[in-house]
Amino acid sequence: MSKHRITGVFSAATTPLNADGSPDLGLFTEHCHRLITEGCHGVALLGTTGEANSFSSAERRAMLEAALKAGVPADKLLPGTGVAAIPETVELTRHALSLGVTKVVMLPPFYYKGVSDEGLFASYAQIFEKLGDNRLQVILYHIPQVSGVPLSIPLISRLIKAFPETVVGIKESAGDFNNMQAIIAECPGFSVLCGADPLLLPLLKAGGAGCITATSNLVADSLRTVYDHVHDESHAAAVETAQARITAYRTLSNSYVQIPTIKAMVGLKTGNPVWKRTRPPLMPISDTEYAALAEGYAKLQ
Repeated sequence: MSKHRITGVFSAATTPLNADGSPDLGLFTEHCHRLITEGCHGVALLGTTGEANSFSSAERRAMLEAALKAGVPADKLLPGTGVAAIPETVELTRHALSLGVTKVVMLPPFYYKGVSDEGLFASYAQIFEKLGDNRLQVILYHIPQVSGVPLSIPLISRLIKAFPETVVGIKESAGDFNNMQAIIAECPGFSVLCGADPLLLPLLKAGGAGCITATSNLVADSLRTVYDHVHDESHAAAVETAQARITAYRTLSNSYVQIPTIKAMVGLKTGNPVWKRTRPPLMPISDTEYAALAEGYAKLQ
């Protein structure tokens, strides 16, 4: 795994909110520290699970600044900076770089659907060329079921060849293990990170680099056990137990709309119901759903 530029267990961190719907920066930074203490190599803030595209650029910048001010190391932060408009992606990425944060997760421009690989390549190329910073390391973000814009293997390969020091990994959140294996085969040394927690174990065995996942908000310690001991037969039982726990939590989180459910589960874990808040268009799970979720959560303890 040492051949990969970016490797490890990263949390697709969820974002707590104040009563007025603004990000709760104090609770967020507390959560970042907890994730690292529990075993995450880093925090991938402002992704899908973090409701990033419901926040303004100013709110996104404030969250990153708050994490750093609270003592979260810059090299442990992987903010999402990809939005629909190229100038805004450049602005958010430049802001991260100005703070010493050099690793970002970047969606393609996602409003227009059915665009060509040529158009997507031109978009990424413009972003990288406008930034012109050789410190930048980009994890491409493939989540076509949400973005509507898939990243093909020929496109990925072309980007790596054109920007080998910049395009260093991909978060594969389509949940397609065959696609992950194909990227590994086509792009040796490229960091393939899964977005589905139960796939971390098979992905590592196949030569992948790690994960950026939602359930790590709850079971970072188990994911770290899998990551640390996947190739150690003397820890096979511990890995099997950790994998079963990961799968159980992931299954429960998928009982209802996932992002509000993950937030409610973080609230159950921490004893803080503030975590149930979401920003529209996402809505909190219903009281009936929450009662059933709490019962299911209690059974996992």
